[in-house]
Amino acid sequence: MTLKPGPAKKLIVTVNESARWHGRSVYNALLELFQHKGLAGATVSRGIAGFTGHGTIQTINILDLSSSLPVRIEIVDNAEAIDRVLPDVYDIVDKGLVEVQETTIIKFATGEKEAAPSSKGELTRLIGKAKMLRVHIGEDDKWEGEPLYEAIVKRAAQLDIAGATVYRGIAGYGPQKRIHRHKTLTFSSDDPIMIAMVDEEEKINKMITALETMITGGCLIAVSDVSVIRYVAHAEGEQR
Repeated sequence: MTLKPGPAKKLIVTVNESARWHGRSVYNALLELFQHKGLAGATVSRGIAGFTGHGTIQTINILDLSSSLPVRIEIVDNAEAIDRVLPDVYDIVDKGLVEVQETTIIKFATGEKEAAPSSKGELTRLIGKAKMLRVHIGEDDKWEGEPLYEAIVKRAAQLDIAGATVYRGIAGYGPQKRIHRHKTLTFSSDDPIMIAMVDEEEKINKMITALETMITGGCLIAVSDVSVIRYVAHAEGEQR
């Protein structure tokens, strides 16, 4: 399936990593459901800390690979496709959070470079209405000899984007419908990568233009409206 630039919906499901459905992990069951239903792509990200409902706070422990941490499954597709899978999602997710948000597809590529529209908007303040840019690529993707996600972060810094965060997924699939799963004991795997950036619309548009020259393989680029509540720079020398 090919997604066209324009309005779309984003489905976000947050569950506990240990949650099971018919003997399988809930996030794997959802991932296979979305693949079977023909959704454009999905990314599974593992949190490093969190809690749900009345549960205790869970944090990552390097010595315990079976920690019960929050897992986030994110899918972007057209409204009809998202609505079509919601009944099955409700059936699989017994405990967790299911969200649906409006978003805008900027680019969806299966490997061949495509032209993406670029729209100029009015300058917005960082506190208040802003834009969130999400870029989904593979960990093995390169740009001029270095990892593409690192090159994107560097380019964002050059364009004075307020900040960028890189997430490594533990499972996911893209346009080719091939599920990628993280392998703990290997150092070379094409895990799904998501880079998230938030800034005023004018700067996000400049970043989108830069991405057109950097990304030549499969990808999903989407922009959402957000409201910035607080943005505070770290003090000099302060560790994050």
